Amino acid sequence: MSGRRGIGGLSGGDRDKLMQSLRAGRKSAQDTRTAAPKRPEAAPAFDFATLPEVKQLKMQRAAADMIGVANPFFRAHDATAGACTEIDGRSFDNFASYNYLGLSGHREVIAAANAATQRYGTSVSASRVVAGERPIHRELEAALARLHGVEDAMTYVSGHATNVSTIGHLLGPDDLILTDVLIHNSIAEGARLAGAKRLNFPHGDLDALERQLASNRHMHTHVLIAVEGLYSMDGDFPDLKRLVALKNRYNAWLLVDEAHSLGVLGAHGHGIAEEFGIDPKSVEIWMGTLSKTLASCGGYIAGSSALCDYLKATAPGFVYSVGMAPPLAAAALASAGILEREPDRVARLKSNGHHFLKAAAEAGLDTGPSAGYSVIPVIVGDSIQAAMLANALLEDGINALPIIFPAVAENAARLRFFITCDHTAEQIERAVACTAHRLAQIRAGGSGLKALMDRAR
Repeated sequence: MSGRRGIGGLSGGDRDKLMQSLRAGRKSAQDTRTAAPKRPEAAPAFDFATLPEVKQLKMQRAAADMIGVANPFFRAHDATAGACTEIDGRSFDNFASYNYLGLSGHREVIAAANAATQRYGTSVSASRVVAGERPIHRELEAALARLHGVEDAMTYVSGHATNVSTIGHLLGPDDLILTDVLIHNSIAEGARLAGAKRLNFPHGDLDALERQLASNRHMHTHVLIAVEGLYSMDGDFPDLKRLVALKNRYNAWLLVDEAHSLGVLGAHGHGIAEEFGIDPKSVEIWMGTLSKTLASCGGYIAGSSALCDYLKATAPGFVYSVGMAPPLAAAALASAGILEREPDRVARLKSNGHHFLKAAAEAGLDTGPSAGYSVIPVIVGDSIQAAMLANALLEDGINALPIIFPAVAENAARLRFFITCDHTAEQIERAVACTAHRLAQIRAGGSGLKALMDRAR
């Protein structure tokens, strides 16, 4: 026996055979690569204009141009958007921004954002898990937990991503998600990411929700019920007491999206739990955004310490995302402080919302199920007429934007009015009067989608 060993203890003869085999394999791979067809060096990039969806968008825009309906979207504002705004150097009464308590532009909020920028810079430059954590992040989360009356909170850099990442991470294929049919897109996308079974129940119909729970609960590991604290399109809110009773009876989780209800509902603006006198700890997941009442940008989950700790350690939208920018965290923190010490802002907002709703009813405008708080639609029932109405109001110095198909059903196309605590009674009354007058003119002129289709026939 030979005592000479080679690679990995192989004998000399075995080593030679291995090397020959490796060389033969390398040559074969080289021959294959040489024989493969080459991609043209100057191959053009894919033309997205050829996508059917892009072609459809172009056709829609061309149709609007043909009938003389200017695009009411993407207008650039030249100033802070509150009860008033500036567009193209002109001042407008503004009903298109959710600056509900007038805190975006508040001198204390701006000062806090400036101070945080001076201390921490404009970005934390890393995920919070690694090097992006700053004391202001935890101060903000403590304030959010205090507002909601729960143990803890954790923030994301996007409100939309908050629902997508949280729901997509907590639920899976063996689970069930029950959503109000008018639920926000972010919750729908979170359910899609989770891969869970999803069922819609008719808007506000908790009898239908209970039937779904009774028929399906036993087939799934976890069940999540998702509702909004104040619905962003219709301005109404669900029966929280009954929701809590239902989720307890069927051993489900309840998520309440408070994007539009924090700072709006409840005597102190603490949201729908305060409005109903419910213990907030009886709800598993509170979700909210920082871009409405709190005059910043981002989103958050509030609830138990166990939930927040778990999401901070594992939720992809948190772990793999940069931490919230210091000026944004500081602006939200300062806004939360003002909300806590100035509840009169909430009272003024409620008064303005009720005044608008009453005036609209007297003018014969259809405001749907709105409860008359921060969101009040004027339902037009035709996307083209809704866009025309928005453009006509802009001529009158009033900025209110349309919500059209497919964001809502065609027969539910509308103008959506956002109310703030800083609107005056005169602004509200003029907006309602101009809306009623312009809508009557448009309808008398026979414009709109139905009229165009009739002519085409």
